[in-house]
Amino acid sequence: MPFYNSEEERQHGLQQLQKRQKHLIEFCYTVAQKYLFEGKHEDAVPAALHSLRFRMSVHGLSSVELVPAYLLLAEASLGLGRIVQAEEYLSQARWTVLKSTDCSNATHSLLHRNLGLLYIAKDNHEEARYHLANDIYFASCAFGTEDIRTSGGYFHLANIFHGLNKIELADTLYTKVSEIWHTYLNGHYQTLLRARSQQTDLLGKQFVNDTGLDEAQEAEAIRILTSILSIRESTSSKTPQKTVLVLKTLSILYYLMLETAKAKEHATRALSLAEEYLSVQEQRVIQELLTIISTEEEQPIT
Repeated sequence: MPFYNSEEERQHGLQQLQKRQKHLIEFCYTVAQKYLFEGKHEDAVPAALHSLRFRMSVHGLSSVELVPAYLLLAEASLGLGRIVQAEEYLSQARWTVLKSTDCSNATHSLLHRNLGLLYIAKDNHEEARYHLANDIYFASCAFGTEDIRTSGGYFHLANIFHGLNKIELADTLYTKVSEIWHTYLNGHYQTLLRARSQQTDLLGKQFVNDTGLDEAQEAEAIRILTSILSIRESTSSKTPQKTVLVLKTLSILYYLMLETAKAKEHATRALSLAEEYLSVQEQRVIQELLTIISTEEEQPIT
């Protein structure tokens, strides 16, 4: 421990330490989430454990702030096929939430989402649907029904219906998820285009592409949209417009992530399908996106 000359210095030192620890909590949490969304469950465990330890150090052993870390560890355990271990982490999270008097809707949402994933792994679709419905409810209370943070619940629920061959229900939910992500990403894309066209930056600084997401959320978007695309492409002749929507959304996502090769690939595929099935106006929108991506590929932002 460092030596302090006064109580004021000691308090300042403790505040700085807590500030660093809170930064590490969020950093480790984001890293673990990113690994989970990428399917790297083994890699997620150390980061999740570090997040838990830092949370314990800052918030104590019984704080509701520990719950997100327990849920990361539960999800990693599920991904590794360790269902009993996942249940233990979820029990700890559930007990902590039950004891808390100030648990947020967002935390309730995460808890129910992970309980839903547990019951999916156990093939108990009834319980899984119950918890995912609660996930959607609490996420909607926290963020709204059309928020990207709510979309994960819709997505997992759609997967259940798809697995049960309830195609219409699954299709409705997959469409909703696609539209939520498209609305969000297209909003950032349009804002970027307006800023560039208006040249509001008097210093001549180029406007850098930005998704508005952290790395974990970007990984989540890729996983969700890629999964939906795989399902859509298996029936693209029946739902070409829905397939184009996902391709376009992925293209915008990759464009905002500065991955122009992937952005161009998805935009090209979207245009090819649009030329076969969709209106001239819809083709034009995708062509404009492809032109912007191609231009930036030739003259990348430095």
